[in-house]
Amino acid sequence: MAKAMCSLGACLAVMLVVLAAAVAGVGCSTVSYDGRSLILDGERRIVISGSIHYPRSTPEMWPDLIKKAKEGGLNAIETYVFWNGHEPRRREYNFEGNYDVVRFFKEIQNAGMYAILRIGPYICGEWNYGGLPAWLRDIPGIKFRLHNKPFENEMEAFTTLIVKKMKDANMFAGQGGPIILAQIENEYGYTMLQPENIQSAHEYIHWCADMANKQNVGVPWIMCQQDNDVPPNVVNTCNGFYCHEWFSNRTSIPKMWTENWTGWYRDWDQPEFRRPTEDIAFAVAMFFQMRGSLQNYYMYHGGTNFGRTAGGPYITTSYDYDAPLDEYGNLRQPKYGHLKELHSVLKSMEKILLHGDYIDTNYGDNVTVTKYTLNATSACFINNRFDDRDVNVTLDGTTHFLPAWSVSILPDCKIVAFNSAKIKTQTTVMVNKTSMVEQQTEHFKWSWMPENLRPFMTDEKGNFRKNELLEQIVTTTDQSDYLWYRTSLKHKGDGSYVLYVNTTGHELYAFVNGKLVGQQYSPNGNFTFQLKSPVKLHDGKNYISLLSGTVGLRNYGGSFELLPAGIVGGPVKLIDSSGSAIDLSNNSWSYKTTFQAPAGEDSVVMDLHGLNKGVAWVNGNNLGRYWPSYVAADMPGCHHCDYRGVFKAEVEAQKCLTGCGEPSQQLYHVPRSFLNKGREPNTLILFEEAGGDPSEVAVRTVAEGSVCASAEVGDTVTLSCGARGRTVSSVDVASFGVARGRCGSYDGGCGSKVAYDAFAAACVGKESCTVQVTEAFANAGCVSGVLTVQATC
Repeated sequence: MAKAMCSLGACLAVMLVVLAAAVAGVGCSTVSYDGRSLILDGERRIVISGSIHYPRSTPEMWPDLIKKAKEGGLNAIETYVFWNGHEPRRREYNFEGNYDVVRFFKEIQNAGMYAILRIGPYICGEWNYGGLPAWLRDIPGIKFRLHNKPFENEMEAFTTLIVKKMKDANMFAGQGGPIILAQIENEYGYTMLQPENIQSAHEYIHWCADMANKQNVGVPWIMCQQDNDVPPNVVNTCNGFYCHEWFSNRTSIPKMWTENWTGWYRDWDQPEFRRPTEDIAFAVAMFFQMRGSLQNYYMYHGGTNFGRTAGGPYITTSYDYDAPLDEYGNLRQPKYGHLKELHSVLKSMEKILLHGDYIDTNYGDNVTVTKYTLNATSACFINNRFDDRDVNVTLDGTTHFLPAWSVSILPDCKIVAFNSAKIKTQTTVMVNKTSMVEQQTEHFKWSWMPENLRPFMTDEKGNFRKNELLEQIVTTTDQSDYLWYRTSLKHKGDGSYVLYVNTTGHELYAFVNGKLVGQQYSPNGNFTFQLKSPVKLHDGKNYISLLSGTVGLRNYGGSFELLPAGIVGGPVKLIDSSGSAIDLSNNSWSYKTTFQAPAGEDSVVMDLHGLNKGVAWVNGNNLGRYWPSYVAADMPGCHHCDYRGVFKAEVEAQKCLTGCGEPSQQLYHVPRSFLNKGREPNTLILFEEAGGDPSEVAVRTVAEGSVCASAEVGDTVTLSCGARGRTVSSVDVASFGVARGRCGSYDGGCGSKVAYDAFAAACVGKESCTVQVTEAFANAGCVSGVLTVQATC
């Protein structure tokens, strides 16, 4: 058992702070564990956590995001620490703005929540280079995440720095702070335990555990997805879409799920994955049914990959992740509300789940009843894992109906308090609202200027010259997406050739004598490609200039420090009509405009439709890469989403995909803290690689549009237009038996005037309203069943 204690003196020192906060479980705590759960202040506790990454939002957003997480039934926040954001250059540190990690943890503490600190410092996270600074590559003899002093020395220095900052701010539980767990390394067992490096990996992972424990943080250290070769002084945990079948290989360790993937990230060429709400609730309910005690949603709020932080390569600027809070911090309904109901039921059963005896009873294939008992009380889970059939299960003389792929929870083993497949929470359709700013878009006055390419097209001196093709990451030290390669050759007379370039970059523009002769993007996942372009050389000196671009660096896998980028090695050749080759191995635009900030508090986005690819800034804040010209392919998965059955983040899975045939990302988040107050103009600057049309660029707001709910007689329906002063303007549908359409476009069914009048009276003009569905709604000429209500905000 791991245990953390704090001294009486330390407790007295923070007593006033603890009393002022009046927060249960936060303050001077002991943190230990046994085979059932974490033990906080001597009590076994269920921990329901959510990942919110501080650099993917802004400090101004943090309090609201954390508040919504707590209101959603969470009692902990989990985050990675982002090494390359904090140490972009060796021994030069950044803890300002959205990298103020201590401020973020203080916000968690102020909200009365626990915190899980995932130092890594390799994090994956779809973050550029997996969070590792690119300058590490320059250290002689270094091998990433294997047993070698160059890497271990740098990793220990950064880990020690983060721990010291947290200790200095009294952030660990034994100091009265919110941090109850810390993580070292990340998903090591997934990728690094390979036959070719098994001994080095073994020595490294045990070194990690020893180094972490020497930090004396007073809370347990965890390693996620480390099922093999687990060091004895860390706690291993599970990551995945489902973790109900996972158990630690040590019975003294509780069952903890550090990453429950609420959706998935998006690549520039792919549709968006939407993990059904019913499936997430099913997975969580199963996990706690099968003795789980700590569960973390990855992500609870995904946010935005500002600047050049997106990894991959080819991961979009949006990191929405289909999380319960969308990219902008709005509630994603019904996912947020349905999970909130689940959390409430689970917390009501905390004592019996963590202290009770339990027995699992199989009712044939794929149907299991788990019964917990404690002091003559009982609680039950009924689990139907069939993905193609509903079942009826008789428990203690009462028959319970279970839809396919669902779990029912009965806190008293009699009445179903929650079923994972029965959603009672409203569905909210967010829309891009027309604003005065958008209406004035046509009056945008753009100034533009061509980039000065002369230094790259002529013999003007640059920073350095080499008689070889250099690797891009080393040359740029990852301070830019772009690297120019330029050479010249003398040619007698005029001639026609094919310019052949072999590259490991992600995109390439080729210029001959200042004219663009070809451009090409690599297919995602295959970052070696060949550009072949017909060119004409003139008599005398000719200049060949190649602009190589990257779209995020790899963030996952083993030994990715060895993976090159750019036109390293080439070859670059000019091939004539006879096939003979000349081996050469030994136009961008900027736009600017101003706009007024939209009034109100709705989320603000920049619609960059009409542009090709580049980078956008608002008032000097880098919004990230844009690429609206990259359209996601159409495929059957965009036209089918059945929550039943195992969810996979693979386009081949062919279900629950959205955005096929549309730009991979057209809207780009502009946090309101980036905008000037009042009528002071805001400056938008676009670096456009290939001369897109900025005339269609628009500033929009994102807000609740349609809200919908379905309920049976006896149920209570609550509709809400959010908490920013928006009200219900109309009730559009109140019908039984609706079978066509989706929220925002429902059609058919038997309209109930009684139901319509009741909802109109209760809801129109209100921010939120609650109506109970009665038999009277159906008796007005409709067959009783499921009532569907749709309203407009």
